[in-house]
Amino acid sequence: MTDARAVRFDTFGGPEVLYVTSIPMPSPGPGEVVVAVRAAGINPGESGIRTGSLEFRYTTSFPCGEGSDLAGVVTAVGPGVTAFAVGDEVLGFSWTRSSHATHTAVPVTQLIPKPPALSWEVAGALYVVACTAFAAVRAIAAEPGETVAVSAAAGGVGTLTVQLLRHRGVRVLGIASPSNRDWLEAHGAVQVSYGPDLAARLRAAAPDGIDAFIDLFGPQYVDLALELGIPKDRINTIIAFQAAERLGVMAEGSEQASTVDVLTYMAGLVADGTLEIPIAATYPLDDVAKAFAELDHRHTRGKIVLVPAP
Repeated sequence: MTDARAVRFDTFGGPEVLYVTSIPMPSPGPGEVVVAVRAAGINPGESGIRTGSLEFRYTTSFPCGEGSDLAGVVTAVGPGVTAFAVGDEVLGFSWTRSSHATHTAVPVTQLIPKPPALSWEVAGALYVVACTAFAAVRAIAAEPGETVAVSAAAGGVGTLTVQLLRHRGVRVLGIASPSNRDWLEAHGAVQVSYGPDLAARLRAAAPDGIDAFIDLFGPQYVDLALELGIPKDRINTIIAFQAAERLGVMAEGSEQASTVDVLTYMAGLVADGTLEIPIAATYPLDDVAKAFAELDHRHTRGKIVLVPAP
């Protein structure tokens, strides 16, 4: 193969601005490898970049690629690389918006060996949700026996956040639709429906108080956490950056936990069955616009994954 194929967009907008085009086959620079991508998760943050709503934080130049999650097979190694060889199965992340493609060049410092127990879809969905959940749980410093509320508890990051909190002995109030009650309860959380009078429902579910709040959806939940009387240093949002700055709460996410050590730790918990990553749907690369249209409805349980042709 002389060319690769990659997702691009040339203007801000909805999923319809996304397209797939041929690009020169990437070549690895010093300390890099080229990965033939077998699976790459999609994330709400990528929608925010595409619409321009995150331009205040992540600037964009056109044409723009996208994608950070990835799993695949090494096809070429650059100068100085000894950690991986051609044919190795890896997972990791790109910081150059390049994983929604058939091939991408990635520094070896952003890759780990793919555990054999992980499917390609799960491995390719791991990075953003795993490192974000780890950072959010670490930020609030929850102790066993404490009660933590989590908004968007059945989403991609939410499902892992709930499980990681429960793994650490925390009581979890999972804010989600009634359709997610069975999943949340099966994973040890208390489902609390979002909507009007949510504060009253949360207080009823936790009469002894809520110790911390993790927001995975938007600024209204930062306001809610403050209304509930939760201290600012026990509130973390992964998405409401402007509200966090204005109100003085934490905003720690994947950027604060994007290390191979964290990724290895979280991959191990998924590989041994301690945690699970629900895969809501898979799409071929050419259907990237359909994949994001589904994601943008914000009712997905778990992850949506692009699966480029091998």
